[in-house]
Amino acid sequence: MLFPTFTFAVFFAAVFATHTALRQSPIAWKLAMLAASAIFYGWWDPRFCALIAASAIINHLLASLVHASESRKRTAALTAAVVANLGVLGFFKYYGFFIDSLGQVVPDRDLPLLRIVLPVGISFFTFQALSYVIDVHRRVVQPASLLDVAVYLSFFPQLVAGPIVRASEFLPQLAAPRPHRVPAGEAAWLIGRGLLKKVVIATVLAEQVVDPVFDSPSAATSAETLLAMYAYAIQIYADFSGYTDIAIGIALLLGFRFPQNFNNPYRSASMQDFWRRWHMTLSRWLRDYLYIPLGGSRGGKLATYRNLLLTMVLGGLWHGASWTFVVWGLIHGLALAAERLWRDRRPTQDGAVSKRTNPLSWLVTFHVVCFAWVLFRAESFDLATEFFTQLVAFESAGSLSIDPALPWLVVLGALAVQFIPTDAAPRIVGWFDRQVAIIPGALLGMWIAFVAAIGPEGVAPFIYFQF
Repeated sequence: MLFPTFTFAVFFAAVFATHTALRQSPIAWKLAMLAASAIFYGWWDPRFCALIAASAIINHLLASLVHASESRKRTAALTAAVVANLGVLGFFKYYGFFIDSLGQVVPDRDLPLLRIVLPVGISFFTFQALSYVIDVHRRVVQPASLLDVAVYLSFFPQLVAGPIVRASEFLPQLAAPRPHRVPAGEAAWLIGRGLLKKVVIATVLAEQVVDPVFDSPSAATSAETLLAMYAYAIQIYADFSGYTDIAIGIALLLGFRFPQNFNNPYRSASMQDFWRRWHMTLSRWLRDYLYIPLGGSRGGKLATYRNLLLTMVLGGLWHGASWTFVVWGLIHGLALAAERLWRDRRPTQDGAVSKRTNPLSWLVTFHVVCFAWVLFRAESFDLATEFFTQLVAFESAGSLSIDPALPWLVVLGALAVQFIPTDAAPRIVGWFDRQVAIIPGALLGMWIAFVAAIGPEGVAPFIYFQF
């Protein structure tokens, strides 16, 4: 079930009516949200619901065991939780990848290859489950009831593509009474903005330039290839941030505030700043549950560079079971390590690292990100090589017949928006929230009609559904 569809609109209208009727009855409300999440997730394949149910039961039991045990038993229970969660993720997402990779190393062996359906959003709810058990081990949160854990892992707004909401962020809100008044204006703003990003910006760029060029790079001119590289950077941002805008807005209407997931990432003048602005919940997850446990920056400069590389390579593998994603993560890891090395050698006079940015820093950062996005989008190294070859071939004749005017306008406009002062949106949201609830609702309805009118027909699945 996709957010920008009539089906979801009917579904959410029923969910919101149920939420309003049951918000003073916590148990009934939780059961209703659990049922709604099962319908939402089972829309793709009902079998996936059994996987989330099993994850909730196993992680509830292991978290309870972690909390009740002492010393070695606590560590053993935590290890079991990590192995169980990563084992499920590895089987569904990486089994075929490892078998194919092993087959290339040992070509004469008959290896068992199974046809496994990848559950939508498995990476997101697995990371949430892991963070829950680890935080119980760290005494950050107390073990929750099985019903609360099930609602936490399956809550439909962020179930299939994030943001990655930690138990410490979700469970206290779940325990609180459902609010009688919600920030409807802010929710309407987020949902409307997300729909524009996904239905118009991402879809137009995908259909008019990104998909044609990446499907057949050799048929494009060098100018079209350059446009496709920039356009994909905007497409994936509009697609993913559009989803999380809608998810956060829907959660607000149900009384939950999710963490921000994007903050104008393409205005970054360093790779470190980019990862503080792009998919922020994943960045913090990788920092707190991977980079710091690996040692972070505590073991000296070489260890810091190693840990940055490992974290980003594993982060790349998390995105997809392909060597192109591994190399994408490696590029980001090398860039982060190079920046750290540069800062280590150029401290300011008072010992602090200068935070002053300049256009050249922004230009380099943006193009490193765009270069890496090519590997993220390309379905194979061969296609990526073909793309880069065409990019530098200065080829002026192609067979795709792409009209570049609208894509270039969208790309440049989207980049310009990244530099709008950060206080502009809160002023708009504040105006919405001061109105009677029916006004934001009516404006959102008119906005949805406008977006549907100017957007292409049909809605493709969100890019991050595959992760």
